[in-house]
This record gives sequence, structure tokens and C-alpha cells, in this order.
Amino acid sequence: MKSRTLLPGVALLGALVLAGCSTGTAVDLDGGGTGGASGAVLTAAIAGEPDQLDPHKTTAYFSFEVLENVFDTLVQPDENLEMQPALAESWDLSDDQLTWTFHLREGVTFHDGSPFTSADVAYSLNRIIDDELANAWRLSAITGIETPDDTTVVISVAQPTPNLLSSLGGFKGMAIVQRENVESGDITTKPIGTGPFSLTSYTQGDSIKLAANPDYWGGAPKVSGVNFSFLSEGNTAIAALKSGEIDWTDSIPAQQIEQLSGDSALEIGVEPSTDYWYLALNEGHEPYGDVRVRQAIAYAIDREAIAQVTSYGTAATNQLAIPEQSAWYTEFDEFSTNVDESKKLLAEAGVDGSTLTLDLLASSDYPETVTAAQVIADNLAPLGIDVSIRQPDFATWLDEQNSGNFDMLMMAWLGNIDPDDFYYAQHHSKGASNAQGYSNPKVDELLDAGRTETDVDARKKLYDEAATLIAQEASYIYLYNPSVVQAWLPAVEGYEVRSDRAVRFKDVSLAE
Repeated sequence: MKSRTLLPGVALLGALVLAGCSTGTAVDLDGGGTGGASGAVLTAAIAGEPDQLDPHKTTAYFSFEVLENVFDTLVQPDENLEMQPALAESWDLSDDQLTWTFHLREGVTFHDGSPFTSADVAYSLNRIIDDELANAWRLSAITGIETPDDTTVVISVAQPTPNLLSSLGGFKGMAIVQRENVESGDITTKPIGTGPFSLTSYTQGDSIKLAANPDYWGGAPKVSGVNFSFLSEGNTAIAALKSGEIDWTDSIPAQQIEQLSGDSALEIGVEPSTDYWYLALNEGHEPYGDVRVRQAIAYAIDREAIAQVTSYGTAATNQLAIPEQSAWYTEFDEFSTNVDESKKLLAEAGVDGSTLTLDLLASSDYPETVTAAQVIADNLAPLGIDVSIRQPDFATWLDEQNSGNFDMLMMAWLGNIDPDDFYYAQHHSKGASNAQGYSNPKVDELLDAGRTETDVDARKKLYDEAATLIAQEASYIYLYNPSVVQAWLPAVEGYEVRSDRAVRFKDVSLAE
């Protein structure tokens, strides 16, 4: 079993649109490059089907697994999640830290051969901001985008913004898109990017095929293409891998990881991730607006048991969001399982647990949430609390969350890099994802200050204090940081599992 250490680490809720291998409607595309060095095509099975392929509008992780290979961002994280040049070859920051000037690569083209220019950057970022798309909050500091020439982009911000680079390049939700592709509507099924692979066909319910981009600015990929299939059933994916039907998969039953790691016919990659799983109580529903009741539930939760049944030893329990391997980690362990303390807090709040039927919102598209919900129901039984578990599909889950139709929910945040990604949208009283309704003026003040503080040590102290307050008041009840688990055949060379779950095949080759 392979593992690496994790460095600081965006937020993305992945909608699981599970699908089998039935054939569907083919989308035939013209063109598409070929000519990878080996001539071989990599076959990859992902655990679900993308909901669409517009990187600015999808929230599905399955979409981003494909789009990671099709689109570029202005900058992008390396394996240590430190931001590196991508479409921007370099950048300058003004002395007052209010003006960022990006110098773009010359000679870059989109997959249809049209030139990439600064106008594409301005269009892409303005689309996210002006249309108030899902990631507009990441660009909230931007006050202007100018393009003095084809290879220069000048971004003005309202205040010093130390996390601007991670906001611009943390994941492919910030991809640079082609205006014509967007305005034609083709981007949802026939995206055109500047990335190492171009999309050549999409057969809904069955597969997506990519071809190597021989003109890629970073060098042509080593394989001539990648064929993605959708295998939600982990045992089926593993069987396909063992038989050589596929070369790579991330559809792996957690309970089989230990056994598979001893199989010399496979490579198993396990990497601590920057994701976190959490519970959130609806503070607009009584009695969960009382911090003592939320704390009582936090004390009753057995994180070790939940992590074990969902992740079989590959997750690390955590009472805060940021994982221990990160330089932004804050130690906090006040909520060790203590049922007596739970009962005491409920009594202080004047709440009789036996009068409560807690509506717990899980999702059938995330089996971990359903499994965990059963443990949580057992955890809360000694308090007399009856837990009613709902498990709709993820689209319905999102609707229920956004309408506030829940007492408690469980879900994950993926792809975090900067500490602002871990906390602002979720816990600032004006945060875009504060569905639980948490509000603390001191936390708002700390999170606002963290966004503009440029001294790293001072910034960490701000987030340490904010994170501790958030946990103490149980805005979220944090559970664990999972690992990224992927498997491939030994013939697949040059693949690296990443803590941000980005799946990059540009440098992968297939041995004879």
C-alpha cells in the first residue's frame, strides 16, 4: 500500500450520479487529436457518471475527474498543493497587494485550433462572477479584470487577498473556457478546453472518450487517449481491473482495501486527503438552536466507530476540518465520546431527549452517509433521541439542505487548499453554504480578517481561533478526514494519487 504525506490543503461537494454500464445516446464529435507516444489508450472506470461537463456549473466530482484532463486553469496546484504556473506563465503583485498581473503563455490553442488569449481568461472569470455561479464566492474580492494585450491579464482586488491564487486554480471549477463553446450550449456535453486531452465522444450512461492533445503546451500526453467508463459497483470495477478489462479505477469497496493491497497483480494508492466529513444541526429548528443541545450531540458521537464502518481504517478521525498533515492544522479534542456529559448538557438546556425525533438527512448516492447514520442513531439512543434516517439521491439532498428541511445532515467538503476554503462559506453568517444557520460575530470577524491577513503566522492564529470557536459551538460536528483510494494495473506507469483527488493522466504511460 502506498501513501505519502499531505501538505496544506478547496471545497467541492461532489454530486454522485450513479450509473451502470448500459449504453446510451452517443455524442459524436469532430476532430480530436491522437498521437500519444505509446499509441495505447488508458481505460479508466470511475464510480459514477458526470451530470454535465460545464466546469463552471457542475458540482459533481465525477465530472471533475474527466475535466481535470480537458481544461486548464490560470494556475494549478502541484502535488504539494502549492500553486504553480499553468496558463499563466508568471505573475506580479503590486506593492499595495491590490493588483495582480498575470503573464500568459504564448502559442496556446483550444482543442478546435482557435487561439487562447487574455480575453478568454476575462470571459471565464467574469462569467463566474456575473452569473453568480457556484464558485463566485471564491472571486468576491475581485473588483476588475483588464486585458491590456492578448497575453496579459490584470486583476484588481478590493483588499489584499493572500488566497487569490488558490481561488483561481484550486480545481477545475475555475477552468478557462471558450466563449463560443459556452454560448452554443455545447459545453455541457462537448467541452472544448486547452488541456492535455480533448473530448472526442460522450455516450451517456456508458463512456467518455478523450484523445491526446499533441499540441499541448506542457508536452503531448504519453498515451494516445483515455476511455472513461462508469462503474458504481465496486466489486464489478475490481473484477474488471483484475481481468485487464480496465487499467485504473477509484470504485473500490473500502472493506477490500487491505486485502487488495497484498495483491501483487494490482497497485493500490492510499493518500490522506484534504476532504472532511461532518454533521450539521439545523439551528433554525428547536431545540438545535441551543448550543448546549448541539454540544450534547457532539459528545455522544463515536467518531472512531463511524470512521471504522465507513472507511475501514483508512480515515483519520478529527474534530476540526483541516487534517493533521496540514500546516494549517489546529489541535482540538474537546468532544471525546462522553454520554454523561451529553445528558448533563441536555438537562441544562431543559431538553428531554426522549421527546425528540431527529430527522437525519443522508444520501443514497453516498453510501458512507447511510452507514454512518445507523451508527449515529445508536450513539443518540442513550439520550433517548429517536433518529429518523432519510436517504434521498444527492440532487434531492441538495434541495432539502438548501430549503432547510432537515434537523441534521451528513456530508463532505472536498478539494480544500486554503484555510478560507475550509471555513468561510460554511460558517460566516453570510457564507454561501451556511445551511445550518450558524452566526457568531466574533467568528465573522476572524474569518474576514483571515481573508486579508498576509502574514502567515498571524493568519494561522486567526484561523486557529475561528476554528476552535466553530467546533466548540458545534456549528459543524466534524467526524474524520478520509483517504483517497485508487487502484491500477502495474502496467500503468507514472500515475500519482493526489490528496486533492485530482485525477491527472497527462504523464501516465502504459508498459508493453
